[in-house]
Amino acid sequence: MPRTNPAYRSRRARLELRDAVCVVTGAASGMGLESARLLAQRGAELVIVDRDGAALHDLAVELRAGGTTVSMHVIDLRETDAIEALPAAVLATHGRVDVLLNCAGVSMLGRFEQLSLDEFRWVVDINLWGTVAMNKAFLPALARRPAAHIANVASLYALGAPAGRVPYVTSKFAVRGFTDALRHELERTGITMSAVYPGGVRTAIIHNARVAEGVPADIAARAADAQASLYRTTAQEAAARIVDGIERRRPRVFIGRDARLADIATRLAPVWYWSVMRGVVAKAGDTETASGASAAHAR
Repeated sequence: MPRTNPAYRSRRARLELRDAVCVVTGAASGMGLESARLLAQRGAELVIVDRDGAALHDLAVELRAGGTTVSMHVIDLRETDAIEALPAAVLATHGRVDVLLNCAGVSMLGRFEQLSLDEFRWVVDINLWGTVAMNKAFLPALARRPAAHIANVASLYALGAPAGRVPYVTSKFAVRGFTDALRHELERTGITMSAVYPGGVRTAIIHNARVAEGVPADIAARAADAQASLYRTTAQEAAARIVDGIERRRPRVFIGRDARLADIATRLAPVWYWSVMRGVVAKAGDTETASGASAAHAR
């Protein structure tokens, strides 16, 4: 890939989404689903990727009925070989790639001492390495375009680090750092990048989260309900922010008032923000006691 692309001079220009080829991971549900629908409404061609083949098929049928050109690819983001083979299949069908949106992600309920290393690794493999692998695979195709964009979804928990979500926080802080560093490497090319920071978005991720073997099912269900009660933003609202960020080629996209507040609080008080955050997420992070108030929170 050339170190300097003349297109870098127009990096501030809006990205035209009509007829753009957009690859979306996690497209079968939540923010990925709604982002794919919105991109289709803007006139883009869609490459939808998810491990849920049935839901992905339903989305493909829906989008095609609306006149959108769509290809679907059932892939588990832990399958590096499948990811490496994906660009060739996409180029054979669509001829180019203009946008890569990485929405796919998973969560895990359980405190660090309750988790096995395999459970921890499962979260990191999908949230971090899946994102890294998709970026690596599609970067050559994106570099061939005069203007292209990558958006990697991080999290409010890539800004502030709550107890009870150590694997998720680890993976999302890493996605944040990866995205920032790669954006700096690409600053003299036609490729721009967004790190996306959703706050509490009403998706099924927390109720679909895996539960550490050391956590009783009833306690895990209570913690998931407590986490879900914090969600205020709809997936449709989140998708609108994501797509706007892609069009405007914004380096940082915040979704929800909670994400903006977390950004401010963690910059102003990088240690002491936890004294406030602890009370907000206490029940969501407690997977130890049936009462919802662990000894650690009581002290």
